Amino acid sequence: MFAHMSIAPISASLTANQEAAHNVFHQSLVIAELNISVWTGRKLDKQATREVTVANNADANVGAFHKKLLGDCAELVAIQKHAANVRNWHYEQTSLWGDLGQRALPTARFPIYYEGITGHHIEFDTLKEAFLSAYSWAQTEARAKLGSLYRDSDYPSVDTLRSKFAFGHSQQPMPVAGHWQLDMVNEHNRILAESFANTYNSRLDATMREVWQRTYDAMSKMSERLDYVGGDAKDKKVFRDSLVYNLRDLLELLDAFNVEGDHRMASMRDGLEAALDGVSPDALREDDHLRRDTKQKVDAILSSLSW
Repeated sequence: MFAHMSIAPISASLTANQEAAHNVFHQSLVIAELNISVWTGRKLDKQATREVTVANNADANVGAFHKKLLGDCAELVAIQKHAANVRNWHYEQTSLWGDLGQRALPTARFPIYYEGITGHHIEFDTLKEAFLSAYSWAQTEARAKLGSLYRDSDYPSVDTLRSKFAFGHSQQPMPVAGHWQLDMVNEHNRILAESFANTYNSRLDATMREVWQRTYDAMSKMSERLDYVGGDAKDKKVFRDSLVYNLRDLLELLDAFNVEGDHRMASMRDGLEAALDGVSPDALREDDHLRRDTKQKVDAILSSLSW
């Protein structure tokens, strides 16, 4: 776990230095939001559920029968997978900001993010139209596949179905906590300003903590997978190429999110870059010396973070 690591929290009061720090974040981060919705193509069949429970002498609340209305429709599966992949990509590019789906994005990575999210949006629309074009035939095939489970009423019209697919994204400037204090003079507004500052500061702390946690977890996984079963070099643990590539991607995030120049984050980033220098997944699988050396370097970084 990551509990032993700590980031000094930002004070709730707005001193001149802290307001300057807020302005650094305001200039270095933006808020990114992503909202994707897709049709699930699944529906609860209450009649079939009753029939199954009665046939098995079971209680009515022990199960539910959900129909896949189009079976394994390739076009529907494609857009569902794309939506899931885009959500994962969005989370990888950003860090936590609040609890309403907002994420923090470094302004240094904004051009890359915007190009990526725009491309994903275009692909989403293309896959949506491909599915809608195939929908009528997929419904015809479903009639044969579902047999007596088929119901015309389960299938929305194409126009209704179109509204069930949406891809929305936005990027907004990071709010500046200090602006509230400049305009509020009475006690009631002072309390509101302090409340805003507390929320703002906690979100900043959580944003940085997530980046730390993500990197720490990735390094811990590499250390574990580079070890040998029982310490015997003949019994190498299996790992995917992503073990290395995910950490390389995190090097860029550590740079982008270190907007205050935290020496611990910079040190971890530099040490990780040195540990991965010249390292590839295939080389780690084939070269026992490189494997042990890389693990030792990663373990040294993890150990240095245990304060």
